[in-house]
Amino acid sequence: MGYTLCVLGCGTMGIAVLSGVIDSLDSTSRLFTKPSKWESHTPGTLTPVGPPDASVPAEYIACVSREASALRLRKVFDSLGAMGEAVQILASRNVEAVQQSDVVLLCCKPQIAHTILNEQGMKEALDGKLLISILAGVTMRQITDWVLPSTRVVRAMPNTPCKIREGMTVVSNLPPSADEESDRAIILKIFSSIGRCRFLEEKHFDACTALSGSGPAFACIFMEAMADGGVMMGLPRAEALELAAQTLQGAARMVLQGGAHPAQIKDSVTTPGGCTIAGLLALEDGRVRSTIARGIQIATERASELGQPPKK
Repeated sequence: MGYTLCVLGCGTMGIAVLSGVIDSLDSTSRLFTKPSKWESHTPGTLTPVGPPDASVPAEYIACVSREASALRLRKVFDSLGAMGEAVQILASRNVEAVQQSDVVLLCCKPQIAHTILNEQGMKEALDGKLLISILAGVTMRQITDWVLPSTRVVRAMPNTPCKIREGMTVVSNLPPSADEESDRAIILKIFSSIGRCRFLEEKHFDACTALSGSGPAFACIFMEAMADGGVMMGLPRAEALELAAQTLQGAARMVLQGGAHPAQIKDSVTTPGGCTIAGLLALEDGRVRSTIARGIQIATERASELGQPPKK
């Protein structure tokens, strides 16, 4: 029948992951009935109509710290339709939520992870369960020190575009266990449904946090700058932004779907004495390449500090 998925600390990233998963399942008619045909169930429960799939969530629980946050979260999920309305939302009841769950997605702020995982009864609630942490800078070693040895700990690093199913998620190698195969199926089902998913060694996670986690912000700065340039040259703001966004999206898809190297694409539109080479030289004068690369370096170094205790 599937499992119960709990999101601990359902903030921006938790909402992005959970709403992305819900949206992907909502569009998969072979797994669930159409919203108009759903029967009445307890909050967080869905009605499967196809063959049982243990890697697909059947119930959802979202946890936040305050009632005010729970009310805002309710509006967010209600806007997703019947499947979103099925999400059970709990405020300040983390242990209770984990007790009811099979898979736990840890999405709180890195600085409070230790406090949450050390709540009274939490270690026992996580006993034998799969705990997926998306916390930047908090290592698997740190997390395993805060839970019982029977808890299967995995790190995942998704990014915000997973909300529109265009995310990039990096997942750490799974710990050896009898549940390794089913855990892998669950993880792939969650993160592949909201974009691309790749397994990498944990040592690469800080760089992945900077590149794909912070990357959308960097890309948007570049996109906004492109649009500003268009406005400077007389284009209306809305049209300039549309042109910039679609241009970046098209170039990215040529790399991901067409297999082209970025330098290949660049060279193909750079004709001798043309406008492209003139613009490229201006970017090189501004040290755009080294500045962007340094931005990734600095963000990586900062990511490694996020889960560490504050310096005295």
